[in-house]
Amino acid sequence: MPVDSGLIAWIEEALAPIGTVTKRAMMGGATLYLDGTIFAIAVEDGLWIKADATSDAVWDAAGCPRFSYTMGEGREGSMNYRRAPDDVYDDADALREWAALGVAAGLRAPVKRKPAQK
Repeated sequence: MPVDSGLIAWIEEALAPIGTVTKRAMMGGATLYLDGTIFAIAVEDGLWIKADATSDAVWDAAGCPRFSYTMGEGREGSMNYRRAPDDVYDDADALREWAALGVAAGLRAPVKRKPAQK
């Protein structure tokens, strides 16, 4: 099932005072950017906000689990995203606060460069 378009609309509306949200489709979900900086992914089960070693303690204190998935052969994988707290779905101020953590993590992330073509 695809990501909820109502969720994306809510995120765009709530974050409009601080920037422009854009999205890119990815494996049944969407990667979300705020003014060009990746800050979250939206998937069928909700919003996951980018985290890193600098912000992990804040996410841990809020009880927000890390994004995990099952890979081939039953192996478990995880990505550096945390489940958004419940209040972000109906409180724009809370969404902006948590999204700011994601944007900061996105800005700290190393830039991925395309390999040079020969």
